[in-house]
Amino acid sequence: MTARRILLVVGGGIAAYKACELVRLIRKGGGEVTCVLTDGGAQFVTAMTLAALSGNDVHTSLWDLRKEAEIGHIQLSRQADLVVVCPATADLLARMAAGLSDDLATTLILATDKPVLAVPAMNVRMWLHPATQRNIGWLRQSGVQVMDPDEGEMACGEYGPGRLPEPEAIWRRIQALLPAPGAALDAAPSLSAPAAPAAADPLAGQPDFDLTPQHRPLYGRHVLVTAGPTHEPIDPVRYIANRSSGKQGFAVAAAAAEAGARVTLVAGPVTLETPPGVDRIDVESAAEMAAAVHAALPADAAVMVAAVADWRASEMSGEKIKKRGSTPPPLVLAENPDILAGVAAGSQRPRLLVGFAAETADVIANAVRKRRAKNVDWIVANDVKGAPGQSVMGGDDNTVHLIGETVESWEPMSKQAVARRLVQRIAQALQND
Repeated sequence: MTARRILLVVGGGIAAYKACELVRLIRKGGGEVTCVLTDGGAQFVTAMTLAALSGNDVHTSLWDLRKEAEIGHIQLSRQADLVVVCPATADLLARMAAGLSDDLATTLILATDKPVLAVPAMNVRMWLHPATQRNIGWLRQSGVQVMDPDEGEMACGEYGPGRLPEPEAIWRRIQALLPAPGAALDAAPSLSAPAAPAAADPLAGQPDFDLTPQHRPLYGRHVLVTAGPTHEPIDPVRYIANRSSGKQGFAVAAAAAEAGARVTLVAGPVTLETPPGVDRIDVESAAEMAAAVHAALPADAAVMVAAVADWRASEMSGEKIKKRGSTPPPLVLAENPDILAGVAAGSQRPRLLVGFAAETADVIANAVRKRRAKNVDWIVANDVKGAPGQSVMGGDDNTVHLIGETVESWEPMSKQAVARRLVQRIAQALQND
C-alpha cells in the first residue's frame, strides 16, 4: 500500500511552530510529508527541525541549480497527492490569489495539478480585512480549500478569529481530502480564472453533515454537551453508576467543534480523549455535573447525552462499610437533581435543548412522554437492552429515534455518524430560528 504524499508549505508567522506537530501527525497516520520552507517560515522554525521530523529533505529555494536542472519545482508539485499551505499568512494568501510565482512556494502552488489546502493564521484585523476576505473568496472559487481559522487570543494580545486551527483538526481535514490509496484524486482547478461559486446548498441531499471548511454553520455558536455516567459515592470505595461509556456524547462534542462551534463538554468519569477544540470539564457526581452545566450557560444549544444516575446514597459513609454477617447494610437512596428539566425551566434555557433517553422497552412511547415532561425541544431515544459488550452502552454503534413534533427513526450507524447527523439538524434549527 503506497503512502499518501503531502507537500507541506510552511509560511511565516508565529504559528509556524505548529507545522512541526502537523508533520508528526501526518507521519503517524501513515502519510509521507515533504516540506517547503518559505523565508518567513524560516524565521520561526528551522529546515533541520522539519527534515528530522519528516525524514525528507526540506526545500527552501527556487534557485537550487542541482534540482532545477531537472525542473525540480515542477516535480515537487506533481509528485504530491495534496499540497498543504500551513500556516498561510495574509501575504501568502494574497500572492496565491494573484497568481504570483516569485519564490519556490508560490511557484509550485501555481504549477501543481493536485488539490491545495490552505490553513490561514494571522491577526484578527488582518483576517477580517476586506482584502483578505476577497482573496479567500477568489481562492475558494478557484478550487483551493481554505480552512476557517479558530477564534481565540492572539500572540499580539487581541482576541478573535485568526488563530491557526489545532494540528489534529488540520490532520482530520487532510484525511478527508485524501481518498484511500488506489482511489483517484481530483485535480486542482487553475488559479488563473475563478469559477462561478456553486449554487447548491452544501447540506442538500447529504445523509451526514458536510464538515468542509467552507461550511461551518455553527461558527460563533456555543454548544454545551454532557457525556458519560455519574458516580454516586456510597463510601470511600463504592459507588452507584451505570454502563455509559461517554462515546456518544464525545462524538457529539467533536462534531459540533468541527462544525465551528465553541464547545463545552461536561464529562463524567470516562477514559476518553478530549476531542480537539473542545473545552472539557470533568465531574464525578450528578450534583457536580448540575453545577458545571449551569456554570457553562448561556449556550445556543445544549445536548444532554450524559446518563446521569437517578439516585444517590442519602448519606455517604466516611469509612468503608464492613460486612455484618449475612445481613447486608441498609442503603437509603435519595433522588438526584434533574439536570435536563432544570435547564429547561431555567432563565438561561438554550435556544435548542436536546435530551437523550436510554430505554429498554417501549422506546418511542417513553421518549415522547419524557420530552413532554422535561419540556425540551428534542429527545434522542435508543434501545440499550442487551448483555454487557453487546449493548449500545459501551459499544461503537447506535440506532436512534429523533423525537420532536414528529418521530424520525434513523438507520443503524456508528456513534460518530449519529453525532454528525444530529449536529446537522442542530445547525439547521439554529439557522432557521
